[in-house]
Amino acid sequence: MTAARESVSTAAVVDTALTLFAERGYHGTALSQIAEVLQVRTPSLYNHMRSKHELLETIIGDTVRGVLDDFREATANRGDPLDRLYHAVLVYSRRHATHRREAIVVNRDTSSLDEPTRSQMQALRREHEHAIRSIIGDGVAAGRFSVDSPALASFAIREMCVSIARWYQDGGPITPEQVSREYTEFALSIVGAGRM
Repeated sequence: MTAARESVSTAAVVDTALTLFAERGYHGTALSQIAEVLQVRTPSLYNHMRSKHELLETIIGDTVRGVLDDFREATANRGDPLDRLYHAVLVYSRRHATHRREAIVVNRDTSSLDEPTRSQMQALRREHEHAIRSIIGDGVAAGRFSVDSPALASFAIREMCVSIARWYQDGGPITPEQVSREYTEFALSIVGAGRM
């Protein structure tokens, strides 16, 4: 048996929990397994968190807020709906290729959060969905997009991007940049816009 480490960082605890939650699910991961990977005793984890649930809250909160921050930065000061949608989808699809573990945990384990955190995270996710839908609606109104339902188009685009986390492999023949560019073009096709 390997000797236990003296200490680990909080960031290492969160990162290890993230990896195990992505691989095994939140409910399928025990604190003892996180401690085993880190080569520390399980009680020493409490120096870095109050509970396993707090680790999940941290991971999901940071991820959902990161998605909104990406969106706001990508669409700020862009007036044209086509330009806004292009950049919104570009960062969203890239995030799902570069933050696969986070995406898997958020999409599978948000329902495991206790209230009121679960509702707060779901509200932030809806904020992102409504923002994408609003861009599509603006594009339809401006004659830039031709789609009957901005809500369905938004749902299709977001689900398409979310799927990247399930199939994309680091070090494969396709880079995150290639994936994000192609998926962004797919999104423009969904709303009936031409290629950028």
